[in-house]
Parts: sequence; C-alpha cells; structure tokens
Amino acid sequence: MGFHKSPTNSETITTLFKPLQLAALAFAFQAIPAPHPHPIHFAYQRPVTLPAGQTSRTCVTLDAPVFAHSNATLSDLRLYTGSAEVPYATTISESSLEPPESARILNLGERSGRITFDLQMPPRSYTQVVLDLTGANFLATAHVTGLHSADDKSGTTLGAFTLFDLTAQHLSRNTTIPLQESSFPYLHIDLAVTPAPASPPQTFSPTMVQGAQIPPTRDAQTLYTAVAETSAFTQQETPQLGRATVADITIPARIPVERITFTLAPGSKLNFSRPVRITATPQKEGVILSAAKNLSSSLEAPDPASGAPETITGEITQVRLIANGPEIHQERLSIPATLGANLHAPAHIQIAIQNGDDKPLPVAAVRLEMRQRKLCFDPPAGAAGGKAEPVTLAYGDPALTPPIYDYARLFNPAAPTRPAILGPEQPNPNYIPRPQQLRPFTERHPELLWVALLAVVAVLGVIAFRSARTVKP
Repeated sequence: MGFHKSPTNSETITTLFKPLQLAALAFAFQAIPAPHPHPIHFAYQRPVTLPAGQTSRTCVTLDAPVFAHSNATLSDLRLYTGSAEVPYATTISESSLEPPESARILNLGERSGRITFDLQMPPRSYTQVVLDLTGANFLATAHVTGLHSADDKSGTTLGAFTLFDLTAQHLSRNTTIPLQESSFPYLHIDLAVTPAPASPPQTFSPTMVQGAQIPPTRDAQTLYTAVAETSAFTQQETPQLGRATVADITIPARIPVERITFTLAPGSKLNFSRPVRITATPQKEGVILSAAKNLSSSLEAPDPASGAPETITGEITQVRLIANGPEIHQERLSIPATLGANLHAPAHIQIAIQNGDDKPLPVAAVRLEMRQRKLCFDPPAGAAGGKAEPVTLAYGDPALTPPIYDYARLFNPAAPTRPAILGPEQPNPNYIPRPQQLRPFTERHPELLWVALLAVVAVLGVIAFRSARTVKP
C-alpha cells in the first residue's frame, strides 16, 4: 500500500508563490525592443566634407559640441549618406602602451676633455634619447652620430643638441636628445660639459652618465583637440593663491578635458618656472552653456553649493638662454589635467598661474584640450566627387544604443587614412522626437510596479495565514 506525503506549509507557499513571482518579474522587466535609428529622430546634424579624389578610408575628428549634445557614451552617433547608414569605427589618440626601453652603454670614457660613449639601441625606430645624468648646474653639448655597426668608423652625423641643468637659477633641467626618426642600431655620443652660468666651478667625469632611456616614437604619442579657449585674464591676490593670473572657463557636461595648454605672447623670451592651480567645480543642472553657442569663457563665479571642487596642480616653464655656444630653448606650457567635475553637469574651471613676487607672465591664451577622437569610415563610391549623396553625421537621440558593425571589428587603426572636415552643427530641420510609448511601461508608470509588488505581498500573507490554519496541532 503506497503512501502520499502531504505537502508542508512552506512547500504549499512556494508552489503558489512561483506563478506570482514570474508574473511580477514579467511585469517589471518587459522585453522592449531596442529602438532603430532613423534620421528624423536625431536633434543635430553635421555635414562631412570628404577629401578630394577616391579614398578607401577617411577619418573625421570629433569636437566639443558632439560631446555636449550626444549621449554620454556617444552611443547615438550615426553616419548617413542620404537615408543609408554608413558603418564606422572610433579611435582615440593615445601614446604607446609600451614603456621606454633602456639602451646599453658601451665604451664609456673621456677623450680630449669630453665624455664619450656608445649606445646600443633597441631594434626599432626612435625619435628621442633621454640621458640619465647625475650632477646639477651644468651646460652640455651632445654631438650624436648614427652607427650601422659597433665597429662603424664613419657613421652619419645626426646633429648637436644642448642639455642643461639650471638648478641654481631656479629653472628647469633637460637631458633629452630630440632626433629625426632613426633606426641606427648604435649611436655614438660626444658630450662636452661645462658649469652653468652663475654656478661655482666644478669638474665632470664619465661617471655622471648613469643610463639612457628610449621612449616610443613621436608618432606613437598623444594628439589633442581644443575643447575651449579664453584670452581673458584677471590679476588677483588671495591668501590661497597669493598673486595670481586667473582665467575662468565654463564648459558643458560630458566634454572630456585631459590637458591644459598655455600660449605666450609672440616674441616672449622670459625665463620662468611658475606653479599652476586648476580648480573645477560642478554647477547646478540649470546652469549650462550651449556648446553650439559658447564654448569660450565665462567670468561667472562658481556656485559653492553645486558640488565639491576638484583641484589639480602643475608647473609651466620656459628657458631661453645663450651661454657658451648655442641657444638653450625649452618650453613646457602644457599640464596633464583629466577632469571629472563635468561628467554629469556643467563645470566652472578656474586656472591660476601663481606669480609669487614676479611680474605676471605675458600669457595670450589658455586652452582646455581632450585627446583626439575620430570616426573612421569608407566613403560611399562617388561621394568624394559629388556623384553620390554627401555624408552627414547625426546625433542627439538619447534612446539609441551603440551600433555594432563588422567594419569596427575588422578595423585596423594602423592603416593610413585621409582627413575629412566636420562642418558646423545644425539643428535637424526634420527632427521629430521619438514617441513616448517606446519607453518601457514601468518607466512610464513606476507607481504601478509598487502596487503590483504590494499586491503580491498581500496575497502571500493571505495564503500563509490560511495554510497555517489548516495544519493540525
């Protein structure tokens, strides 16, 4: 005789609860199809001027208005020729991820009062040699010769380069040899070193040469695009900054800022080394400047209630001297400054050059920059010659997700490209917002989700109460 096991209270509740669970989940997470892009749903459009002649690969550089008026991830960017979508791939300029390589020092010695040595170079092209030199307050002239082998007696003259350390003058130091792109396996360096002006006498020996680093080539380094610029400066004096030259810029939300660059007045030969303080303060949602109308300067003070400020410090330097031979000329007028204050709202950027007791610098302009970002694509046949419809960049449809193209998967960023020109931003004359009902039902009526969940809890309570009453003590 078989026995049938009666379900327990918990089993009964679980069995009854499963359909309610599934119904609630189906209600909360409706399968809404991803919206399809259509030219009429983009708020903005830009003409793309293609290079003359036929080309298989073209790239156009994105500017600040694109970031201000598109989605945060640029997921709504689309290229069109007529009504046909043109596949593209995105690129971002960045320096080589490979670290600098060491060059092996050979035959280090001294000849006729000069320090001489050879460098065994890495097996690749290079454009710079950074020497590790001990000591301070010196001027040096490096005569560089390229060698095809370790025993090459002739070589190819690559030039004479001035290196220096001006610590006693409170100026900078430079031990980098800039070269035209070269690939010689060996370099011979003749280093004539003398004390810097206004420094005590000293002698220099081969032991000051400690090593050499070979960075990636200049072609593998980062390119930048201007985001905003101002030539309006004020002279201020505050307890925090002291005497300072100050510029104020307000930028819209979502525009990347990754470097600050200063431009001096033409003909400036002033030697200086000045600290710079960059402060970025988020603004309230209602405070915004249209990227299409004004991406330059704003002298409005930041709202202290908007958010915590973000501070970055750096230094700008210029050295121009003529001493014991060739002119020394070095400029470092850019500061790496990745800002996050405007990720979700506009931000007020204050740039202050701290002058101390010196006269203000003859600064002509200061510029906010982002790493260069491009859209690369193959133009339709005949588009460059005017035989096909022109290419247009469209954006400003917040409902879109990023496109998925075979072109992007197969794209080779190292392949040669030709530049296209992005025209001025224009409102789409045929713009029609997407219908409201395309949004998920739970987004349009969030209160119904809570009502449904409360109903589920109430039903479960009733079931649990009735099940408990049917159980015998």
